[in-house]
Amino acid sequence: MLLRLAYLTMTQAFAMVRLLPMSDRDKDAEILALRHQITVLQRQLGKGRVRFTPGDRAFLAALLHRLPSEVLRRVRLLVRPDTVLRWHRDLVARRHAAASRPKRSGRPRTVRSIRLLVLRLARENPGWGYRRIHGELLVLGIKVAASTVWEILQEAGIDPAPDRASSTWADFLRSQADALLACDFLETVTLSGARLYVFAVIEHAGRRIRILGATAHPTASWVTQAAKNLVMDLEDAGCRVRFLIRDRDGKFPALFDTVLNDAGIQVVLSGVRMPRMNSIMERWVQICRRELLDRTLIRNQRHLLHALREFEDFHNSHRPHQGIANARPLRPLPRPISDPEQIIHLDIRRRQRLGGILHEYRHTA
Repeated sequence: MLLRLAYLTMTQAFAMVRLLPMSDRDKDAEILALRHQITVLQRQLGKGRVRFTPGDRAFLAALLHRLPSEVLRRVRLLVRPDTVLRWHRDLVARRHAAASRPKRSGRPRTVRSIRLLVLRLARENPGWGYRRIHGELLVLGIKVAASTVWEILQEAGIDPAPDRASSTWADFLRSQADALLACDFLETVTLSGARLYVFAVIEHAGRRIRILGATAHPTASWVTQAAKNLVMDLEDAGCRVRFLIRDRDGKFPALFDTVLNDAGIQVVLSGVRMPRMNSIMERWVQICRRELLDRTLIRNQRHLLHALREFEDFHNSHRPHQGIANARPLRPLPRPISDPEQIIHLDIRRRQRLGGILHEYRHTA
């Protein structure tokens, strides 16, 4: 349209130059001839309409808009004078809209240092989804939306992991979360082929994990002693627990329930083949396998206990948890960074644990 309008302007400018040496009599004759030609054109068109291009409309509107309405009505035109004035109003409105349009739409772009940190976390931890990365940023005091992390990964061509939202709890679990524990056994195999059993307990409200031990022979006496150790740990921590959820595994002897009942803890059995009734514990077992056991070659029981203690400390002190608003079981989230200078000049250091299997990110001192 702009090229067409420029062409029309140049041709009409040369036509105006051609009119300068003409006398008034010659101009009047040409005007009468043009008016008669328009009359002939309208007679031949009948009910048809002349089609104007956007460039034609803009040129006629710019040329005739200064003439008064009564003068426009006396001019012989192919359209009504009101149409010419409407074309001019539309032209002015488009110019105003183009001048008023913001040069940059939407909210400001995320700070480059944050985008680089998100991509770094995704590169160094291939198994982390955008929610896990978002939680790690909150642990570092960097407050951004989870959708922002998603957009950064999508823009970089990295497919964000699906949202791993927790399952919906029954009314009992929601109302008694502060007084609930859950326990379970998980199995692992050493390099020599020996099978070891790990016994762990998790708090529903705070997601704190307690690894009570690992053994190759989970006998009744060993499991009972683990229950006694759990009761003493809860008393030392001042934790008031009323219920403990467990499955119907034959490794739990009757004396296990007796020890807990004597301490005021009622044992609640999950349904047969219904892991969702103990979903928080099952979720931790999955995390432990994916982030630790599946990536570690266990030599013996001593090596397994060392790795489990490191993972227990990492889980309770650093790893964010979606179920508790990305806080950590033993440490609340830090206050968001409000200093713009500190946000722009981020200096994040990585601490590797267990030979690089676990990563912790902290601000430099």
